[in-house]
Amino acid sequence: MDDQQTMPNVQSTSANQNSGNSGVGAPAFDPMAGMPPLLLGTYTPKIDAKGRLALPAKLRGQLGPGMVMARGQERCIYLLPQVEFRRIAMQIQRTSMGNKAARDYLRVFLSGAVDQEPDKQGRILVPQMLRDYANLGTDVVVIGVGTRAEIWNKQAWEEYLAAQEQGYSDIADDVLPAVEFS
Repeated sequence: MDDQQTMPNVQSTSANQNSGNSGVGAPAFDPMAGMPPLLLGTYTPKIDAKGRLALPAKLRGQLGPGMVMARGQERCIYLLPQVEFRRIAMQIQRTSMGNKAARDYLRVFLSGAVDQEPDKQGRILVPQMLRDYANLGTDVVVIGVGTRAEIWNKQAWEEYLAAQEQGYSDIADDVLPAVEFS
């Protein structure tokens, strides 16, 4: 199977479910309303000889019809909904005029970005320049990372994940100081 999900997906509850409000016709309170979908999981699709990747259906639906592919950190490729990409670009651009590091980052980030629209089979074309940047061959891993997906070289992802395992536990208190797990 080409796209396997190894983590559960978390979706916001709809206004009609679990409202806790017994009032007839009263709108339900939904704390997740207006928030973008939470992209989660690990998938292992393949890139074909033409550079096309069959994006897992669940991620396709969450990313929406228009998405943007861009250089990511740690030599991966970001795949973002257009709205999220624009939000990030505008945030960087507001900073960039007086900040050389922000200007440099914006140039690299935007110059490597391409609009994507899945074809009828749900495939997206990964441009050669981005495949080169992330060292992508046939075997890739696509992970959900909150508001974006990331496309990784399979071996690079496995090495990254192995290197992060110990640090994952060690930095939990620094990264999640106010989060309480019940």
